[in-house]
Amino acid sequence: MNDSAPEVLIEVDNLSKHFLCGDRRIEVLRNVDLRVGQGEQVALVGASGAGKTTLMHMLGGLDRPASGTIRYRGQDVLALRGAALDTFRNRTIGFVFQFHQLLPEFSALENVMLPGLIAGHSFRRSRGPAATILEEVGLAHRLDHKPGELSGGEQQRVAIARALVMKPQLLLADEPTGNLDSGTSDEIYQLLSRLHRERGLTMIIVTHSSTLAGRMGRTVRMVDGKIVA
Repeated sequence: MNDSAPEVLIEVDNLSKHFLCGDRRIEVLRNVDLRVGQGEQVALVGASGAGKTTLMHMLGGLDRPASGTIRYRGQDVLALRGAALDTFRNRTIGFVFQFHQLLPEFSALENVMLPGLIAGHSFRRSRGPAATILEEVGLAHRLDHKPGELSGGEQQRVAIARALVMKPQLLLADEPTGNLDSGTSDEIYQLLSRLHRERGLTMIIVTHSSTLAGRMGRTVRMVDGKIVA
């Protein structure tokens, strides 16, 4: 039996973030420390305003802290700027959001092709992996359908396919089941769980759902910008 800890993928130290609102200083993150191992499933929970989404945006390179460090496999992510940061995000991290953020004028296939096209791949090179991952999430029969022609659960499957088409190491999801019914939410969790196993993904999911959090490998609770458990 191997009891060794997983390789550390993410190291967060002393991460802080604040906003100024007139004369008020609003602390959003307060000296956050976090370690996430390769292959972990982590639920990030807490009340609205606890700092969960802000922390996720920091981990994804979508926002920057006032102070602190974020490292992926020892690489200082906050040292990256411009095209270097864009390339890192495109190849290393997949994002899934509550409201899908699919382009309504594009088909499911075209939406999933976008990360490859952004990376500079040709249309032909991008099409194959996009079709393959859509088949993997159960939407081989929906390639040419636009988001408005898909159910909420199908749209979220397209969003998951788009997030994973570049084979990232890390999947960041913000309330991925937040506006789905319980049956569809369970289907999305089962899909994420299968993809986690098959692809060796590391997953961090922001959620208000105690059911979803209870199924994850570890729960990290935030209160007033701090990790408390």
